[in-house]
Amino acid sequence: MTVYLGDSGAVQIKRKSGEPIRGRLEPSDVSVEKRRFSLADHDIQGELITGDQVDILRTDGGNLQLVAGHDYPDWRGYVFIDQLGGIRLYEDFADSLAGSLDFGYELVEPSENQQLEITTRSSTYNYVGKVVSYELTTERETVDITQLGNQFKQQYEAGLISGQGQLNCFFEYRTIECDPFSCPPGTEYSMYLAQLCIRLTQGADFIGRYFIYTPDSDDSLDATGDQQSVWYDAECVVTNCTISVAASEAIEATINFVTTGQIKLLTGVPPSFLLQEDSSLILQEDGVSRLVLAGQDV
Repeated sequence: MTVYLGDSGAVQIKRKSGEPIRGRLEPSDVSVEKRRFSLADHDIQGELITGDQVDILRTDGGNLQLVAGHDYPDWRGYVFIDQLGGIRLYEDFADSLAGSLDFGYELVEPSENQQLEITTRSSTYNYVGKVVSYELTTERETVDITQLGNQFKQQYEAGLISGQGQLNCFFEYRTIECDPFSCPPGTEYSMYLAQLCIRLTQGADFIGRYFIYTPDSDDSLDATGDQQSVWYDAECVVTNCTISVAASEAIEATINFVTTGQIKLLTGVPPSFLLQEDSSLILQEDGVSRLVLAGQDV
């Protein structure tokens, strides 16, 4: 009999796209020196969260006048939101979490007012750091089908599936890039889940992977190997977030969530993403017209 320990599990989350944010960008809203901008008629605090991947589109015609050397109507990248609601733009996720001025994109002062539409995009999965434990409960609700026709009986006789869970972790918020000896660069912190609970417009939903078992070696990359991962895959909504503060004790965060849509219990190799460069373009490296997946033998 094989016994698995809890330390072989992990949690990954992926940020979900939400409703677009529309606002006006005036020349005075852009600080070229600080590589920072804001919207004149919109409080971005609570709308966007540091680490979000966004599409910024100019909707009143013409090219976007914001990022130096970028002469197109739209731009895609990652954002850092400061304490005053200012936005700084970055090329990758890890740099956006740090919020360093040196790695931010250089900005230009616009020559005119612009109407912008900012939309968050689904990014890659990131591990949640400092997780102590989690639980995920799946439920099947029975439905009374005695008064329904045959067609509806076939649809509802199995019941409705729902789920809920709780995630416990040490609270952490960093304004500097991760120490490579303590956590991988780009690791999500519980601060993000706490922000989701009070997020405006875009909602508090995310996509979660709850790993029950992950191999310690690279055997999980072998689709035919014995050492493969086991995990739940579900879309979730944060319903409650509790921050526990006690003298001489570590600050802990408890996040409660419910699932929406389909819940999957999967085994094998987690789905790979198309290999991309920083330009977000899929490269054809060997002249063969085919796509190569990460972790796949060429």
